Amino acid sequence: MDIKIIVATHKKYWMPSDDIYLPVHVGKKGKTDLGYQGDDTGDNISEKNPNYCELTGLYWIWKNTKDDYKGLVHYRRYFGKSDFSSSFEQIYSYDELKGFLQDHDLVTSYVANFKQNAHDEIMIHCCTEEIFGKLRASVAKCSPEYLSDFDKFFNQNKAVLFNMMFCRGDLFDEYCQWLFTILFNLEPQVDLSSLNAYQQRLYGFLSERLLNIWISHKELKVKHLPIVNTEMPMKEKITNYRRQITNQIFYTLKK
Repeated sequence: MDIKIIVATHKKYWMPSDDIYLPVHVGKKGKTDLGYQGDDTGDNISEKNPNYCELTGLYWIWKNTKDDYKGLVHYRRYFGKSDFSSSFEQIYSYDELKGFLQDHDLVTSYVANFKQNAHDEIMIHCCTEEIFGKLRASVAKCSPEYLSDFDKFFNQNKAVLFNMMFCRGDLFDEYCQWLFTILFNLEPQVDLSSLNAYQQRLYGFLSERLLNIWISHKELKVKHLPIVNTEMPMKEKITNYRRQITNQIFYTLKK
């Protein structure tokens, strides 16, 4: 059985020893070789990395592998046993991840709580009303049956983030086909020049939200896991945990 979980990275870093993890240098085109598999081979969109972030790795594994199970994690973020851990020993092995799929369709990250609804949150984070309208129109054009799920998602305050996932290869490929059809339809309509450098990572941010919409429409059974962040200090982890609680309280009271 073939399994591939890519570790999206832009720099040399510690990598898991488990053979299922494949380090992929995202945005490799024109860059110094890190000694990892590049996302600039085969069918690829490596040059889009400044705006697509880890999605250039997602696209690469979709188009260039035929594994039975596929997934994506980050060089500093892995599915693990505690949100408060930075230990590589807390990262789930393949056997453990595969075990979750006995009763679930997909493994992804924990559910984050926003202080405002998902529409208002993305306006603050990286988007404009004009771009948001074009995103909704692209969903309406490419997958009109998803439009009610789109509206429902952006009118509540919860989301899975980070574009991290693990599932059967056929389901992974189905998601990528859906996602990139929408994004490639949207991209020619968007002028990024009015956004700052951080906001120009737009398509990576939009895809985080779109994954939630796809999951909802497909009515998938999802296993949400903690994220082991190997770089985040404990103080910041605790602050993030508290923020999740206070955000939900604030949102509930505001309603």
